[in-house]
Amino acid sequence: MDNGNLGVSHLAWCGLVALHMARRDGLSSSAAQDNLFLVRWLAVAEKQRRFSRGLAGDISWLLKEGRGKGLQADLPGKLDYLWRAGSGNLGAQNDLYRLQHALQAVKLTGWIYMVLAGREWCGRHQLRLSPTVSGVYLCRSALDKGFDEHGRQTAPLSARLTGELPALDAILKRSGWRRVPVPGNDALLHHLLAEDFPAECG
Repeated sequence: MDNGNLGVSHLAWCGLVALHMARRDGLSSSAAQDNLFLVRWLAVAEKQRRFSRGLAGDISWLLKEGRGKGLQADLPGKLDYLWRAGSGNLGAQNDLYRLQHALQAVKLTGWIYMVLAGREWCGRHQLRLSPTVSGVYLCRSALDKGFDEHGRQTAPLSARLTGELPALDAILKRSGWRRVPVPGNDALLHHLLAEDFPAECG
């Protein structure tokens, strides 16, 4: 998806407004109904050509996601991401929000994203990762302890990263985050740091 396209941001905004009105009017009151409403809304938009021809591929992709993955497609979340990506107000958000935004983008591009429990992170039951499959794996305890009540980062966020790291760097940078490799025997281990978090703390 070309989320740099202003038309995509407009499409997402229209979808979110339509969903808000459906909720207000009692036409949708659950996540399953939200997904069904948006699939129908996108299908009508595609059939009636409500948006420019340049957005046909984006609408088709969203429809495929919604029909194929159901609730797991998280169409409201995808539309929210696409709208915020083009609205220019991301930099005003707190560290945690911007990280969530980056991770949503990671999932949109087809990367694996997982939050691992302690036993999956280290020890005998540590999850085995393929260096060739693009993925972001976070440690749950680090995620729980890494932010204050205002969403500001308070500690480096441990992550194991695999695959095309330059592509990940571009996503992180857009959201005001960066990665710093952790010296040692684990080549996949990095710290994720917000742009104003001191590098020496990483």
